[in-house]
Order: sequence, then structure tokens, then C-alpha cells
Amino acid sequence: MSRSERKWDHIRLALKNRQNRSTVFDDIKFIHQSLPNINVTDVRLDHSIGELSLSSPIFINAMTGGGGEKTYQINKELAMAAKLTGLAMAVGSQMSAIKDKGERYTYEIVRKENPQGIIIANLGSEATVENAKIAINMIEANALQIHLNVIQELTMPEGDRDFSGAIKRIETIVKAVDVPVFVKEVGFGMTKETVKTLSQVGVAGVDIGGSGGTNFAEIENKRREKSFSFFNGWGIPTPISIIEAALNTDKISIIGSGGFLTGHDIAKGIAMGANAIGMAGFFLRILVENGLDALQKEIETLHNELTMIMTALGAKNISDLKKVPLIISGETYHWLNQRGIDTKQYSCRSIK
Repeated sequence: MSRSERKWDHIRLALKNRQNRSTVFDDIKFIHQSLPNINVTDVRLDHSIGELSLSSPIFINAMTGGGGEKTYQINKELAMAAKLTGLAMAVGSQMSAIKDKGERYTYEIVRKENPQGIIIANLGSEATVENAKIAINMIEANALQIHLNVIQELTMPEGDRDFSGAIKRIETIVKAVDVPVFVKEVGFGMTKETVKTLSQVGVAGVDIGGSGGTNFAEIENKRREKSFSFFNGWGIPTPISIIEAALNTDKISIIGSGGFLTGHDIAKGIAMGANAIGMAGFFLRILVENGLDALQKEIETLHNELTMIMTALGAKNISDLKKVPLIISGETYHWLNQRGIDTKQYSCRSIK
């Protein structure tokens, strides 16, 4: 199977792979504020991650490209949605377009449709400095996302098997390019130790990509003759991974992704320590099944839900939302306790 065919195979299977929102989101509860002392019009959603100024904490996360006309059309419409709603957008891995220049148009359309927007390039951890510079220039990117997908590659029949030297390659790219570099896990979460290691080599931020969203182990297992079923339930749930990662938040930005479906989920993700929330499979399904107008309306709904929740909590901005008190229970509480993280720091804090 060619790389281009595999790209569309992933999209097709991702659309069938219904997101299974992690139940650990229910372990996180806001403490009600009877006197929020705020007007809805006081709430601002603009924020920043790394050196990027965003008009919304929500962004369209990496999905596709390099799969011919079908992926071209998806990226075109996602870019249109990003422009209409003010969202930043990351493209899918550009390695296919580096190896086959005939696929570059499927990525370049994003910048053509959204010339003033925040666009993020994307490559795997096998990329070289030369690859990184080509990917950035290809779409005039404002940042570069390097994805880590060990479990997907191991499950993929034709996937990589050598993951040595990744941190050194990432460090080399960080030092060589002129845009901020973010490192993204692809659906299996990051530990506090991984985030600390990445912080030490100078990355601007991490996207923890926790379990609970599109499950790439399940997708790749459907392409195997003999399933590696043990990987289907692998990974760190998104809320837990955000909290672990946020222990390093004084140095780098934290992006939460993996299973976010509502404004309530997004508010929880930010309150747990994320600076921004990436959404991919949920947006893709709406776009493919219901069209661009429906996607635009859904993004507007998410913004409205987030604004209402922030008003109820007395949070005027994203920085305030990261200070509101939370109660953490269930599996999340036990996991964090086993990892030496005191949850009382979340329940006893306040905006003021």
C-alpha cells in the first residue's frame, strides 16, 4: 500500500472509530461559586501558547494531508473553518509531501485559504532539520509540531520499529528552526517525566494527546492480519496526562487533546492546567457528515459553552480558569496519588 493510500485508509477508519470519551473526565468537578462577581461580557477567550497569540484556546489539531484529492478537500474546508472562527490549525504529517512533491498541494491549500491564520506544520520524530525546514516553508507555518506515535507505529503492519535518538533529533530541530516547536503524543498520553525531558531540550510546548479520543491502535489493528489487541486499551487518560504535564507548566505551554467533545470538557482541561485544547476527530466527523456550516456552528457553540462556564466560575480569562478550585476523585485521584501528586492543591486554590 502506498503512503497516499494509507493516509486515506487512516481517515476512513478514523471516521468509523467513534470517539470514546474517557470517563475520567467525570472525576473532575468544579466547585460552584454563588458570587462569581462577573458579567458574561467580561470573559475573554484569547490566550497564548509559546510565542503564538491565539484568539481562542481551541484549535484544530493535526488530521490529514498527503492523500490526494480527498485529503486536499478536507484540509481546504478545515482551513476555511479555522478562518471563519479564528482558530489555529495544525496539518497532518507532511513527510508524504517531502517524499512526493506531487502531494504538497494537499497541505499548501491551508495557507492559501487562511493567509493570516496561525498554521502549524507537522512531522514525526524521525524528521531531520532539512525535513523540518521544508515542512515549515511549505505552508509558511507559524510553528512546528513533532508527533510521537510509538504505539501506532508498533501496531501498524508497515510501521517503524526503531525509535532511538528521537530526543536528540528534536533538540537539533529546536535549535535550527526559527519557529516554536511543539511535541505531540498521538493518543496515548505523556508522563511528567517525558514532559520534563522535552522541556530540557527547549521545546515551546507539548500536546499530551491522551487516551480517550481517536484510538490509533484500534485503527491499525483493523489493518493487521493478527491483532495486537493489548494496545487497544493502552495509554494515559487525557485529564491525568494534563495534570502530570502541568507540573512543568512554568517552563512550557501545555496543550490538552484526546476525547474533548463539549465546552464543559474544554473548561475542565484548561482548569487542570492546559493552555489550549486541540480537537481533531470530533471536528472531522462533523465536517464529513454534516458540512462546513455545521462545523462552524459547532465551534461557535463550544465558544459559547466555554464562556458560560467561565462566567459561572468567575473566570474572566484563561489564566483565571486555570486557578479555579476543582475536586478530583475516582480513578484520577488514585492515579495521581500513586504518582505522588497531591490533589488538595486543586481543591484549595482560588482566582483571588
